[in-house]
Amino acid sequence: MEITKISSEKTESSVIVRKNKKKSVLKQIKNSWQLYVLFFLPFVYIIIFHYIPMYGVTIAFKSFNPVQGILGSPWIGFDHFIRFFNSYEFWRVIKNTLILSFYQLIAGFPFPIILALSLNYVNKKRFKKTVQMVSYAPHFISVVVMVGIIFVFLEPRGPINGLLTLLGFESVHFMGNPDYFKSIYVWSGIWQSVGFSCIIYLAALSSISPALHEAAVIDGASKLQRIWHIDIPGILPITIILLILDMGNILNVGFEKALLLQNPLNLKSSEIIDTYVYKVGLVSAVPNYSYAAAIGLFKSIIGLILIYSVNKFAKKVGQESLW
Repeated sequence: MEITKISSEKTESSVIVRKNKKKSVLKQIKNSWQLYVLFFLPFVYIIIFHYIPMYGVTIAFKSFNPVQGILGSPWIGFDHFIRFFNSYEFWRVIKNTLILSFYQLIAGFPFPIILALSLNYVNKKRFKKTVQMVSYAPHFISVVVMVGIIFVFLEPRGPINGLLTLLGFESVHFMGNPDYFKSIYVWSGIWQSVGFSCIIYLAALSSISPALHEAAVIDGASKLQRIWHIDIPGILPITIILLILDMGNILNVGFEKALLLQNPLNLKSSEIIDTYVYKVGLVSAVPNYSYAAAIGLFKSIIGLILIYSVNKFAKKVGQESLW
């Protein structure tokens, strides 16, 4: 009888605790309903446009026929993945994508940090604002316009070749040489994004306590010493998080720009996973939606593995992590 009484009391107490928690949650929602309204719209957007379409990924495991639909198409398992792995295009598109991605990451990642650290020590406000405006402006140029500018500058009779011939060098067909494609793609991207990317680092630098710099100046520390011992450790957490996110997007090079810069002469080094999927799935004389979906799913899985691995490594070495 006593055991039954104790268990019933525990059950009643747990029910009361759950009710109190429910009331507190409802009270919190009622008090902050404006925030939940703001949260609701992006939440619905993510569900409708990011999670519900995931159902369509199943065509990667089917011989998809538009007439039969997703459910009616026959299931063929991993045949499309095996076909891609055995394809003569596999190593070429993987190599081009990885080289371009790592080139872009290694070359582009330090520049926003360097620009932010430099601007942080500029005392003249007018000069600082001018540099910020000039470096931010290219970010707002559309990809199509950006590619048009690149073609105009690098064409055989363009300004760059005009300067080369003036200096006594031969004219170079930049867009027709596969060896130049990756450098053109990466460095034009750095020029376009470096100013906008440094905003995050400037925000992180502004959160560092001025007392640390004042103490360092009193101790006789130079600007380089202050950067190394105060600023860099201060922005290191946000740097690690951005690096983890960049690693997760290592195979998402940039479909539009790569496709627009492509031509038959530089295709050897410009064909990446995204452009290959586009051509196989949409532009081909016989579009193969299932095969294209399988390649896209493979790319997404690799990205997920990379972001998880880098996040775990950052956690293990005691750095900031996403989760």
